Amino acid sequence: MSLWMIVPVSLPALTITGIWVVYAMALYNQHVCPVENWMYNQSCEEELPFQRGPTLCCTLDNVPLISKCGTLPPESCFFSLICSTGSFMVMVIVLLRYAHVIEKHQNCVLNTASLSTGWICAAGLIIVGNFQVDNAKVLHYVGAGVAFPTSMLFVCLQSALTYRLAKTQAEYAVGHLRLAMSLMALIALVLSGVFFVQESFVLQHASAIFEWVFCVIIMLFYGTFAFEFGGMSSTTMMVLARGGALGPGGREHKMEPLGGHTNAHQPESLSVL
Repeated sequence: MSLWMIVPVSLPALTITGIWVVYAMALYNQHVCPVENWMYNQSCEEELPFQRGPTLCCTLDNVPLISKCGTLPPESCFFSLICSTGSFMVMVIVLLRYAHVIEKHQNCVLNTASLSTGWICAAGLIIVGNFQVDNAKVLHYVGAGVAFPTSMLFVCLQSALTYRLAKTQAEYAVGHLRLAMSLMALIALVLSGVFFVQESFVLQHASAIFEWVFCVIIMLFYGTFAFEFGGMSSTTMMVLARGGALGPGGREHKMEPLGGHTNAHQPESLSVL
């Protein structure tokens, strides 16, 4: 079993733990209201950080959205660090997955599209983490508008790719798991977006809950790549070194004509061409 499987496992372990730490810091500093709070007001006599007492007055500015939790210092510093580190790990995992598919099977449109969407998602995540919503709202929403849909598209493409390449019962079981996670992530993303644009306090709070659910599911989805990465070898690095080409020891030499006969002079013909 390869140690490469630690890479996809580390991403959800780091990011999920990190964003909950950010939430705990924001809650301790009274920058957001607790997740279990469903009572909001139009306005408050004092801002949330200056309030004292067991009962807090919360407005829509205190809804515990992930972005809101990472808006003010000191938690904003950790939020930027987590997003930047997570985006780098996403790029690495997506690239290794791309090379591993080429090594074990062959390149295809789904594999290339997954690489593109994964890297675009990582770019959006960097923008989200480094441009806080209260300080640079337009850029923050641009980053979120890039990261959320592309992350959803990535998991859908990877689910389809898993089914296409599956040959054993275990691989089909991984495909079923990824499909279920993709459906749950899609439902959470749609509900979060629909509730976010509503004026109801309850629906705004529900939007925050579904945003948390969506992000946790996406991170756990990346963790499922440990199944493939457990069989990764140094050959994967050679695929990347060749720029995605399989090389002479790759899969091309296994491909035969439809008639089942190989042409002994084919390599020479190709070299001439």
